[in-house]
Amino acid sequence: MADTAVGSRLERREDRRFLTGKGRYTDDINRHGQAHAYFLRSPVAHARIGALDTAEAERAPGVIAVFTGKDMEADGVGSLPCGWVVTDRHGAPHKAPPHFPLARDRVRYVGDHVAVVIAETLGQAKDAADLIRVDYEELPAVIDLLSAASGELLHEAAPGNLCYDWELGDKAATEAGFAKAAHVTKLDLVNNRLIPNAMEPRAAIGEWDSGTEEYTLYSTSQNPHLLRLILCAFVLNLPESKVRVIAPDVGGGFGSKIFAYAEETVCTWASKKIDGRPVKWTADRGEAFLSDAHGRDHVTHCELALDADGHFLGLKVDTTANMGAYLSSFSTSVPTYLYATLLAGQYQTPAIYANVKAVFTNTAPVDAYRGAGRPEATYVIERLVEIAARETGRDPAELRRLNFIRPDQFPYQTPVALQYDIGDYEPSLDKALEMIDYQGFGARKAASEAKGKLRGIGLSAYIEACGIAPSAVVGSLGAGVGLWESATVRFNATGTVSVMTGAHSHGQGHETTFAQVVAEKLGIPYDNVEIVHGDTGRISMGMGTYGSRSLAVGGSAIVKACDKIIAKGRKIAAHLMEASEGDVEFKDGKFTVAGTDKSKAMAEIAFTAYVPHNYPEGVEPGLDETAFYDPLNFTYPAGVHIAEVEIDPDTGITTIADWVAVDDFGNIINPMIVEGQVHGGIAQGVGQALLEHTVYDRESGQLLTGSYMDYAMPRADNFPAFRVETTVSACTHNPLGVKGCGEAGAIAAPAALMNAITDALGVEIDMPATPEKVWRAAQARLRVAAE
Repeated sequence: MADTAVGSRLERREDRRFLTGKGRYTDDINRHGQAHAYFLRSPVAHARIGALDTAEAERAPGVIAVFTGKDMEADGVGSLPCGWVVTDRHGAPHKAPPHFPLARDRVRYVGDHVAVVIAETLGQAKDAADLIRVDYEELPAVIDLLSAASGELLHEAAPGNLCYDWELGDKAATEAGFAKAAHVTKLDLVNNRLIPNAMEPRAAIGEWDSGTEEYTLYSTSQNPHLLRLILCAFVLNLPESKVRVIAPDVGGGFGSKIFAYAEETVCTWASKKIDGRPVKWTADRGEAFLSDAHGRDHVTHCELALDADGHFLGLKVDTTANMGAYLSSFSTSVPTYLYATLLAGQYQTPAIYANVKAVFTNTAPVDAYRGAGRPEATYVIERLVEIAARETGRDPAELRRLNFIRPDQFPYQTPVALQYDIGDYEPSLDKALEMIDYQGFGARKAASEAKGKLRGIGLSAYIEACGIAPSAVVGSLGAGVGLWESATVRFNATGTVSVMTGAHSHGQGHETTFAQVVAEKLGIPYDNVEIVHGDTGRISMGMGTYGSRSLAVGGSAIVKACDKIIAKGRKIAAHLMEASEGDVEFKDGKFTVAGTDKSKAMAEIAFTAYVPHNYPEGVEPGLDETAFYDPLNFTYPAGVHIAEVEIDPDTGITTIADWVAVDDFGNIINPMIVEGQVHGGIAQGVGQALLEHTVYDRESGQLLTGSYMDYAMPRADNFPAFRVETTVSACTHNPLGVKGCGEAGAIAAPAALMNAITDALGVEIDMPATPEKVWRAAQARLRVAAE
């Protein structure tokens, strides 16, 4: 088992079917008799819906039905909920205007859902949608989040377009820290809006069975159980026993497929309306740009106070966050509990105060995108620390080292609610500095200058809270669900094992990693372990995949279920070997009577459990155990990324010359998968820092970056060969000692890269650092130097 054991660089078993075109995605599924849905979307950003005439569309060839918001209202269909209640600094819950799957009286962003056409073919549905006549009474669009308070009101329930005005930390203590400061660094930052762009667009197939009166929804969901809960409890008002959600292979999510969307709701509801015919919808890329939940979009003013020796005394952060036109499923939590609680970073900052205002605008809803609040927090801290070092003449690495939380201070209570259980930050810093040859940077910078180029280096020492648990904590903070995870481990009579997990895989490699954990825990061949996920009909309950929680929470549930298997197996083995249960040991897949050569293999025990001819009294047949795991705390991955760039001042093109990442993810199950996750995260972080930017027209509210012609995605030639290493401080409160790795690259990368770019330029610029923006800054620097 050495080549498949925990810690082995085992190739992902699921990749073979993906690479050979044998994956089964939602759009690959075609149900007998299915019809096709096409959504008529608002062409304007803000308008009252006047007359809405569907008669001509209903008569069009192939059309089965046309539905509007009034039809759903007549059926009692509810609003898509936001599942996290944020209490503002005045003690009031956030403003939660309704978000109906199809608009009823008003549209609030370009792409808002006005009607759905269901036809025999997609082409017929599209043609018919062009025949729907809508009288839009246009209203002024609110696009700029900083002027939202004075703009046209989007929702009567949200005066001033304000969702909440929230705070965290001790304001008085922070002001006292600033009063003692020898130096204060101030910075204004924009964390640019991003569009997720998962490789697979969203898709859904809704199907109603008139015989059983049950619904089946195929969906590109990251958490099918939660989607079922939302549909049943809040929107369609159905018993959960009557709804099955299947999320087959999913081609990436990055957070954007966590949420309950209008399209899957409408397809499920509409199937019954057309007598049980399945209703299929797949987004084209243009629809994805318009209607997928976007990410980031913060404007922040922040200040860091330091004493004369460089110790941090206090941090003040004032952020305005864009919610878009409606609240998405978890949108309220992202700029609050997933953001401000991480503002301590890796540092001993004694006092922190954050104020966050969330506003509604006539843009697509904004919610979690890879990292979800943690990248925004890291960007604030690490940009501030870097600039503070420059302003005070200190080495950026050494200023960080001076303020790091020391290993002997753990568990460490931060001033922003979280308690870090463990960490050791200096080894990651030291290894990263060594890998990048930090001491040799001056020579490399001089060599670049000799070629007429600018060179810079930037650090990012990040920390994140992963696992998104425990339930009691998040419940007290407003979460509407528990955030545990479940697993069932089932031995079959032949000795193979099926593992049913509530965690969903959409690129993380669960079929490999989870199988490695089970194979080692139970001492059975890796190839004998099957991982089942993504189907509420086969898995009793689960909470899905997001927040780097799969292994720390889902994997821990699997371990607990395996422990129950071993405990039951010990009873059976003791009976078969005529020994006391207390004398039976389990190791490497065998039960052995201590001090003897008597043993029984796990496969023998499994067979006996299903053929219980010689069986202990009072023990149930079968070998099938379920466990739920609710963590005691979040996990806290941390690390240091360093980017080195070379800039051509004549073109503004930034070349990433080198990149090193040293991360502490706790114990590692599969190093190859971890490295792949880090690489992917860095790529997305680089995309944000260099290229990606969502732009709406300030007057009309039209999405100007609605295709790949205008929304620039990073390509292979934008990246160097990333060099990735790890350090280990094992998590203290889960059985695997793991922390999570899926979001680290996206969290660390933007700050590292922007620190390097601004180091090279000698001036501050906002993301994205496009060639034009960099060129203008470089030319301004050259003009100043010439003077």
